[in-house]
Amino acid sequence: MVGETGLSDNVNRTLGKDAQRNNIAAARIVADIVKTTLGPKGMDKMLVDGNGNIIVTNDGVTILEELDIEHPAAKMMVDIAKTQELEVGDGTTTAALLAGKLLENAEYLLDKKVHPTIIVKGYKKASEQAINFLKQLASKVDDDNILRQIAMTAMTGKGAEGHKEILADIIVNAVKTVSNGNEVYIGDINIEKRKGESISETELIRGIVIGKERANIEMPLRVDNAKVLLVDFPIELKNPETEAKISVSSPEQLEMFIRAEENYIRDLVDKIVLSGASVVFCQKGIDDVAQYYLAQAGIFACRRVTRTQMERLARATSAKIISNVNDVNLTILGGAEKVEEIKQGDESFIYIKGCKNPKAVTIVVRAGSNHVMDELERALNDGIGDVVSAVKSDAVVAGGGAIEMELSRALQIYAKSIGGKEQLAIEAFAKSLESIPETLAENAGLDPLEILSYMRKQHEAGNARAGLNLFTEKVEDTFIAGIIEPVKVKSQAIMSASEVATMILRIDDVLVRKPEHAKQLKEYDEDD
Repeated sequence: MVGETGLSDNVNRTLGKDAQRNNIAAARIVADIVKTTLGPKGMDKMLVDGNGNIIVTNDGVTILEELDIEHPAAKMMVDIAKTQELEVGDGTTTAALLAGKLLENAEYLLDKKVHPTIIVKGYKKASEQAINFLKQLASKVDDDNILRQIAMTAMTGKGAEGHKEILADIIVNAVKTVSNGNEVYIGDINIEKRKGESISETELIRGIVIGKERANIEMPLRVDNAKVLLVDFPIELKNPETEAKISVSSPEQLEMFIRAEENYIRDLVDKIVLSGASVVFCQKGIDDVAQYYLAQAGIFACRRVTRTQMERLARATSAKIISNVNDVNLTILGGAEKVEEIKQGDESFIYIKGCKNPKAVTIVVRAGSNHVMDELERALNDGIGDVVSAVKSDAVVAGGGAIEMELSRALQIYAKSIGGKEQLAIEAFAKSLESIPETLAENAGLDPLEILSYMRKQHEAGNARAGLNLFTEKVEDTFIAGIIEPVKVKSQAIMSASEVATMILRIDDVLVRKPEHAKQLKEYDEDD
């Protein structure tokens, strides 16, 4: 096979085995970077950017996103981690590690003269069968306790140690509050960070927190049993759409003009007051005169609220966003037990608490430092993603590498029913799945070979839930031990890893065009 060749001064070409080897090597390097972060005993990474900013984390997608990666195959590995995070919110390290192992085992088959097309075909069959086996091995979510165990499993080793029970309860309550049966929109759970208190002070607010302050200091700081009005029109004079000039020839005319403006504003405010609203959130501006009248009426008002925040307020308080002042009435108002402005340091926040049937909630994260808060936020996002996935699919499996070992065993049996070289690819896929419990053991300082051998023995004996409990450092029924993971996280990781591995294996030619040449082509096209 030919290696790197120069097609011209501006284009280099890498083809054949060299292209495959380079791509596999680059992808495996990415997998090796995050490998040591897997599991509750995984290590952290310190990421330092050019400005000296520091991130300390063991969250796979955060690590990969912060890396400055140029190799195209390595970028594909980062993309699957992002996809995993976007789809299910967790399992990014598993997906990257599994993809790296699939490529490593594929490289061994390439050395044995197995064609990439055969490996790809075998991997696709193995992936499909693994998903089918996964569904057969899944258990239903019987109660909220399983959801709590899922949340704690997701947060283990991610800065939440000692507070997992409290945070798991918060996550489950948040998800259950915003869910509609099996339908949950993860964007309805907002996370706000507040520095200065302990992690144990982290709380769930049945409502929204907005980084704003009252429009006027004369307005009440707190309103109990609030009637909430949401408007996306300005409570101020409208500017004309075209340029206009007004000619005033006497003081009386000027006074009449000013009085007409005040009457317009007063009329707007009167309609709001008559609606019974005690709290107003406005997407646009609120005139100074309007602020005065609203304050006189004892109404709490906030202006320049973003559209996203307005929509969350609507889902939390059950209020309707209106675009015309004539639509203001009692039926479109929302409710909250308490709306108050709280000063924290130099910043002001408005808390909308105690909404009756909120479909949007806020988790306020508290910690002593920014690094701890950031890592805690990532842990909560993982926990929320796992619980949401479990609620949506209503299916869970045993963690601690138990499901990977059982899938590996099932695929090895399946491989024997497939003839030809595809059998080798399916067996390689099955062996790759064992890399998850192997890495868990390795990161905990245990003997991977001894652990894998014992786990194989347990699964051959029919103990399908036999996994590695790293808290007891024993192989046991991890489902009973409370180490539980959603099926969706596992299936997404298998699909993502399989797809990127097969995509990389199918590449036999890499063409690189230099930026200078691209610029010359653009200039040439423009001249034409």
